[in-house]
Amino acid sequence: MAVTRTLVTHRKVSAESIEKKNVEDMYLVPDLDEMEMMEEEVREARPPLKIVWRNVAIFSLLHLGALVGLHQFIFEAKWMTCFFALLLDVGSKMGITAGAHRMWAHKAFKAALPVRIYFMLWGTVAFQNDVIEWARDHRCHHKWTDTEADPHNSRRGFWYSHVGWLCARKSEKLKEMGRKIDLSDLYADPVLTFQRKHYYPLVLLMCFILPTFIPVYFWGETAFNAFYVAAILRYAFTLNCTWLINSAAHMFGYKPYDATISPVESAWANIQAVGEGGHNFHHSFPQDYRASELSLMTNWTRAVIDFFALFGLVYDRKTASEASIKSLSQRKGDSSGHWHH
Repeated sequence: MAVTRTLVTHRKVSAESIEKKNVEDMYLVPDLDEMEMMEEEVREARPPLKIVWRNVAIFSLLHLGALVGLHQFIFEAKWMTCFFALLLDVGSKMGITAGAHRMWAHKAFKAALPVRIYFMLWGTVAFQNDVIEWARDHRCHHKWTDTEADPHNSRRGFWYSHVGWLCARKSEKLKEMGRKIDLSDLYADPVLTFQRKHYYPLVLLMCFILPTFIPVYFWGETAFNAFYVAAILRYAFTLNCTWLINSAAHMFGYKPYDATISPVESAWANIQAVGEGGHNFHHSFPQDYRASELSLMTNWTRAVIDFFALFGLVYDRKTASEASIKSLSQRKGDSSGHWHH
């Protein structure tokens, strides 16, 4: 069995020293000096957004289609189609949370080729950009959280961080800082370069064609129901669950680890995003593969990673030390139990 590796092994030092060293050793620690400089630059006014109306139209049509799918899900579709749509939702979320997010963007663990292919294919079902682009944006988000170099800067409000950032052109600052992000590890993975090279044909097949074909062929569902329930409704629902981590999980919840940052702990977000709701923990310890201390009952992503680790297919799982977690909580966490907004 692969053994979970703790980043810090120092002994006979203070808990605060352990916590400081532990956080510094983590990948994607925020660059506080650059963040402060960037916020100073926009203190008077943030650069105006340049709306991409094509994207507004696409997302509007997608959500109108999802309403049709919701009606079919409730009143018309076969139960097998509804179950299949839920299965695709959970699987595609896992492709993002375990694959694109924890393994590739954060380098929180390593995996054998079959597992990397597995997560890549499920991530393609999710259709949230290829992993290399997804990870680049996410690395920017962690390095420069809540600045103009953060793709979904929550200082611009709930709707911008939820979906508006996908309906506007990237800011010049984001383009400038994004070029500084090292992506060599991602381009060195043939699984990711294959996905990037063939992304749109793969998406057409994995996100739309197969989810429509399988219910029709195997249990006689109508093509209309299969398309609107298993493809369109499921895709829109998965997108919004992911987006809520960028929006709601930076606004509504608790901050037991670090009350000085915007990310929060949210049990309900943990459920709908298969384990990503421990966001205050995650931004405090960005390379911890667990991404949360919330229960395994809701952190399904960790459970899947640990399952693969039983067979040696996942290894080098990184965690923050208990001493550093406790130290940070005592120094910066909010123990009042109050909600933050």
